[in-house]
Amino acid sequence: MSSLDNPILTSSLLYLDGVAVSFDGYKALRGLSLVLAPGEMRAIIGPNGAGKTTMMDIITGKTRPDSGDVFFGGQTDLTRLDEATIAELGIGRKFQKPTVFESHTVEDNILLALKDKRGAFATLFGRPPADQREKIDGILETTRLKDHRYRMAADLSHGQKQWLEIGMLLAQDPKLLLVDEPVAGMTDAETAQTAELLREIAKDHSVVVVEHDMNFVRDLGVKVTVLHEGAVLAEGPLDVVSANPRVIEVYLGR
Repeated sequence: MSSLDNPILTSSLLYLDGVAVSFDGYKALRGLSLVLAPGEMRAIIGPNGAGKTTMMDIITGKTRPDSGDVFFGGQTDLTRLDEATIAELGIGRKFQKPTVFESHTVEDNILLALKDKRGAFATLFGRPPADQREKIDGILETTRLKDHRYRMAADLSHGQKQWLEIGMLLAQDPKLLLVDEPVAGMTDAETAQTAELLREIAKDHSVVVVEHDMNFVRDLGVKVTVLHEGAVLAEGPLDVVSANPRVIEVYLGR
């Protein structure tokens, strides 16, 4: 079916249909289908080995599916593109372990990540242009790091480093953020602030959050997709999927 024949595809930001991939005979994804609307935030949960990371690898071009459709923005076939091209399209990914430039300040980390760098390394030794300063200010405000802008990234708490990396993603103007277990290792206070932070980001971006912390997922207040053995097991509000007998059996009951 062409994109013109499929209104669900053409109206979606992210569209996966029948995606399958195997590694040495192991079926990591078995006909995974998922649709994300523009401006939507979605939480993805499921046991280890459910296919959550493989799904993100497929979306970002790190892994090519054996079969199935993966479209972005209703028309761009992601299976034909490499990782760099997909990132340029506006898909940003945050891995579980934060990777920041520890020997630079918080502000310089954001500056180095800006999509429109205009010689960012040179501006580290001068003063960024006014429009860049304004953008950096906005990102620091959103990520709760405004009061830490001149601190070395190495001196931040684990949670603050996670926020900084989310800020570095925002600096690249992504249309879609893929965020992998953002609250792992965080304090309860940081976890609550991260839910608030992501809800703010979701006002202007589409976001996919992979997470195990059910209290955090509840705080996000979004539609939940449960993966199991490489396919969607259940989908809907958290209260609905968490009452699903199969979800309890394979995941929540553990």
